[in-house]
Amino acid sequence: MRIAVTGGGGELGRALTPHLLAAGHSVVSIDRALPAGPPQPDVRHIAADLRDLGQFVGAVQGCEALIHLAAHRAPGALPDPVVYVENTAVSYHALYAAAVLGISRVCLASSVNATGAAFSRRPRYDYFPLDEAHPTYNEDPYSLSKWVLEQQADSFARRYEDMQIASLRFHWLLDSYERAAEVSAAHPAVAARHLWAYTTIESACRACLLGVTADFGGHEVFYIVAPRTAVETASSKLARAHYPETTIRGDLAGTQGFFDCAKAGRLLGWHHEG
Repeated sequence: MRIAVTGGGGELGRALTPHLLAAGHSVVSIDRALPAGPPQPDVRHIAADLRDLGQFVGAVQGCEALIHLAAHRAPGALPDPVVYVENTAVSYHALYAAAVLGISRVCLASSVNATGAAFSRRPRYDYFPLDEAHPTYNEDPYSLSKWVLEQQADSFARRYEDMQIASLRFHWLLDSYERAAEVSAAHPAVAARHLWAYTTIESACRACLLGVTADFGGHEVFYIVAPRTAVETASSKLARAHYPETTIRGDLAGTQGFFDCAKAGRLLGWHHEG
């Protein structure tokens, strides 16, 4: 397939391109600026401002699948309205461009923070482990933009019944478990807000590819998170110490992670490695 990747110059986008090429696909990598260096075989680089719908449509024209990664990655670095409005508008542009061009397979980079989570003043969880049915308590512009991204995908899937859309809820993209453990040990309060979780970049790349190649129909949301925490303390002990009001209704044995990724395994055939 010819696969468009927005945010192709970002950390995940740069790792994803060779992963897609190795799987036999060609890539249209789209970002605000062209990369330095010589051209790559089977990769076309396009500079575009994806806030402009016309530029978005022009950049992905001729592609058979779209992996949308471009976004502001957190609140705080820019004014709240900029983070929310631009993230939300560009994710809508991705879905609209795919619909009008007949690109039926779309993968969107969402976040575990669509439910609120780490960027809330005080994270609120109804139960552990978290699954995709958990309600949202988002209160910051970034998390809200990711929740709306998923609601927009529901809307497009209802209107365009041939579209297949995967919203992937990534969490703290890092290169390895060892790096996640190092960061968690250095910043324990931050790690607690993040539920001691992480996603390796390699596992995120595999999920992106499966998001546009697996067959499931309609729009589905998936947690894409490591199955274990990045700390050695028992997960049940962490839950009792930091979130005593949260019901434990699933398996938190040993260092079992706080996110239930069974749906990604069932529908995408995805499993985290590392």
